[in-house]
Amino acid sequence: MATILELRFEDLPEPGPDEDPATGWTVTRWLGGRGLGLVRIAEPASFSWPGPWIARGRPPGSDSRRAVVMYGVPSGVVWDPAGGKLLEDGWIEDGFLVAATDIVLALPSPAEAPAGVGTLEGIYVAGSAGAPVESLAAARALPGLGVEGDRHVAGTGTFPSGLPGSALTIIAAEVCESFEPSLSPDEHRRNLVTRGIDVNALVGHEFAIGDVRCRGTRLCEPCTVVARYASRPVLRELVHRGGLRADILEPGRFAVGDEIRALPARR
Repeated sequence: MATILELRFEDLPEPGPDEDPATGWTVTRWLGGRGLGLVRIAEPASFSWPGPWIARGRPPGSDSRRAVVMYGVPSGVVWDPAGGKLLEDGWIEDGFLVAATDIVLALPSPAEAPAGVGTLEGIYVAGSAGAPVESLAAARALPGLGVEGDRHVAGTGTFPSGLPGSALTIIAAEVCESFEPSLSPDEHRRNLVTRGIDVNALVGHEFAIGDVRCRGTRLCEPCTVVARYASRPVLRELVHRGGLRADILEPGRFAVGDEIRALPARR
């Protein structure tokens, strides 16, 4: 719970000795005072969510229950307070989602568009899910589809094509370089790599890559797909840092070295 709410463990109330933390009054009342509640997940073993949730169960050979933070679509473990051996499929018994009791009051204020100018540092496409990534110096941007030659255009990727936010995925070079060694294009699998601009702040805003007009739709949060391509644990470190999903609004062509800048809101 502390991990999901980004609080210190000491800030949470301590349940009674015989109280279930997930369903007892201590935690539920404390959450209610913050406009939140815990919702039980009907089928937690197959549940996926593009954010954090709590899974609980007994690992094989263990007599005690264990709770972890899950994340992403498909979901994987991003935080296990017990540490130790990785959990295997089939151990989850129940799950809980932290939810707002009034979603209107919980909606965050839109972020301000970034004022600075960034640079397009890399363009990458793959013909299908799992296919090797190809680096391009320039590429055509196809509205509603994606980057010419990429799986998102062909409909051969892991996720459905043609939906809002499915045309373009972006990640910051600064995030890739925070890993040792740096996260490679075959690991992050994003179409574009940028430098010098806050890609998270582009959610809900129109922006231009060279002369190509785009719109940020939502964060490209990590899931077990990117964890599968990386040869090391990356899921937890990419939470809120996995990049941006965007739509291409107008046809055009962008190239490595192009400027990236937020555009004024249309009136």
